[in-house]
Amino acid sequence: MVAGSDVGGGWVDALVACDPLVPSDPVRVGPYRIHARLGSGGMGRVYLGTSAAAEQVAVKVIKSELVSDPVIRERFAAEVENLRMVYGSRVARFEGAGLDDEPPWCAVEYVPGQTLRQYVDLRGPLEPPLAAILGAALVEGLVKIHEVGLLHRDLKPQNILLGPDGPKVIDFGLALLADRSRDLTEPGAVIGTVAYMSPEQARGERELTPAADVYALGATLVAATTGHPPYRGVGGPALLWHIGDPNHHPDLSAVPAALTSVLGAMVAFEASARPSLDVALERLLAVATAGGLTRSGMRRRLVERTHGPVVEGSAIILPDVDDRVVDPVVDPDMTRDAVPPRDAVPPRDVPSPGPRVGPRVGPATSRARASVSVEWLVARLRAEYAGDAAF
Repeated sequence: MVAGSDVGGGWVDALVACDPLVPSDPVRVGPYRIHARLGSGGMGRVYLGTSAAAEQVAVKVIKSELVSDPVIRERFAAEVENLRMVYGSRVARFEGAGLDDEPPWCAVEYVPGQTLRQYVDLRGPLEPPLAAILGAALVEGLVKIHEVGLLHRDLKPQNILLGPDGPKVIDFGLALLADRSRDLTEPGAVIGTVAYMSPEQARGERELTPAADVYALGATLVAATTGHPPYRGVGGPALLWHIGDPNHHPDLSAVPAALTSVLGAMVAFEASARPSLDVALERLLAVATAGGLTRSGMRRRLVERTHGPVVEGSAIILPDVDDRVVDPVVDPDMTRDAVPPRDAVPPRDVPSPGPRVGPRVGPATSRARASVSVEWLVARLRAEYAGDAAF
């Protein structure tokens, strides 16, 4: 038995652009008004919702056919418990829950962006410095998770959202207190997504340590730099056997030379041979800044590459309560007069931002957005980017 695998085992394998609601969808869950679908998984469906003050959240709801399953409800309650404990800017923030409602629900911070898997599938692997700063940010997220005694147990590209301020870890449905003696899975069950799980998880061991998450992060960064997980060409039980067998080594042949050493150590077969998160952070930062750029400069470059320029006031605009379409809000102080002439700034090779993935709430919204020109804003951002001393 494999829990949380890519085949519908977890909540959501990938958050995609919003899809319209269908008649069977709720229009309100708890205190949140529901606007669109974000995605779905084996346990439930995720919606885009807003609070009374228009705070955007991702609302998870157990599927109607599973509501009566006591194990599903207990696992959902455990996820909510985990979300309440975790904090930090690299983790999607807990907003609220209704465990006694029908159906039960919980709400977390909405992160407008692609998953790491979506980005790599669409744009290709990340260069070593960008992958390294991504890994460093995720290390800080794992540190926060481990500080409260939790193990994530299912870190993978699908559970990393590339938001407007950097990557965030999501989906704590399989997270486990490191000293918890009871688990909500059958004895001998394999917990996690096979392609990214550690050898000890593949062998079904119950006593896991933070080294299991270190392995998963290393495997995730292998995928971010090569486009594939450490083991490929096999699946199912054969993949489990390969990962759990010391005679089968992960395929790191396509990993860039700058990252081969650190990623190879992170996916070492023996948990004791893997670096601690502190050591991994130090080594990843060394790769990220090897070209002479600052850490903050690399962080900004990562966001520009994976999410696009971020402007204050550019949050997604949803239809109001009466379903009127509201045009995107633009800061009135940012006028065309403020944009320097194109020839005033030396040309610079600026990475093209990835495709923005966010809600689309009906065709009317798309038409409204299409009518707004932002060329002047892009020019200004490019000018500011070119003149940034951090680069």
